[in-house]
Amino acid sequence: MPSDAQLGVAIAQFAPGRDAVENLDRITGLATLAASRGAQLIVFPEYSSYFADPMDGSFARNAQDLDGRFVEGLRALAGRLKVTVVAGMIEGVEQSGKFSNTIVAVDGDGVIASYRKLHLYDAFGQLESDWVVPGDAADAPDIFEVNGFRVGMQTCYDIRFPELTRRLVDAGADLVLVPAEWVRGPLKEHHWRTLVTARAIENTVYVAAADHAPPIGVGNSLIVGPMGVHMAEIGEATDVAVAWISTERLAQVRVKNPALALRRYGVHPA
Repeated sequence: MPSDAQLGVAIAQFAPGRDAVENLDRITGLATLAASRGAQLIVFPEYSSYFADPMDGSFARNAQDLDGRFVEGLRALAGRLKVTVVAGMIEGVEQSGKFSNTIVAVDGDGVIASYRKLHLYDAFGQLESDWVVPGDAADAPDIFEVNGFRVGMQTCYDIRFPELTRRLVDAGADLVLVPAEWVRGPLKEHHWRTLVTARAIENTVYVAAADHAPPIGVGNSLIVGPMGVHMAEIGEATDVAVAWISTERLAQVRVKNPALALRRYGVHPA
């Protein structure tokens, strides 16, 4: 890893809806704004291609392949802005009526990494597993590189399971991206901010978490540094925020707090 590499990372917060064209238009506007502010990697929420509340059969009907219109739109956008774009989408599967909750990382040449949500949101009165096929926990993390930083991905409810973030760090991630649709509710905003911050501190990594804007999501998208400092935040608005992350800072923190080197337990898929 270069000793002095820096990367402009943006979190982009909006509330996707049922209109796929409108969703892509909003992504385009926010990505353009983020790039104008210096971002080289732009992170959008879970379900950026399509979202409805409550979840229903329309999700599977609006699912696409990784070479479909939504991803092609992201590819064209990334190529035009000369950035890497990460966003959540509904990916088609063979099982009737179901879909994969997928995150894609795209540059101007196409998909460079993907992740299928492992921990489905069967909690707080929700049953995501009624509609979603989980990813395979045995699959190796799909780590990609941007400007000297190795980047891993996970999704929303995954953040409650520290083993997954640790597995990404074991695979070499310096930065973990968390596209989310973190549903509002009692104490949910507190959980969101606490868990994102904890994953950064305990792994001495950067974490960039992009949520849906209210009224369904809690908002509060944020970028956290390896010492737990909140480097950039968005409240409830539709907006972007940019922070510059540094390999030198990462190395300094890992000397001061060598928690990864001192740990005595490994992580293995269940």
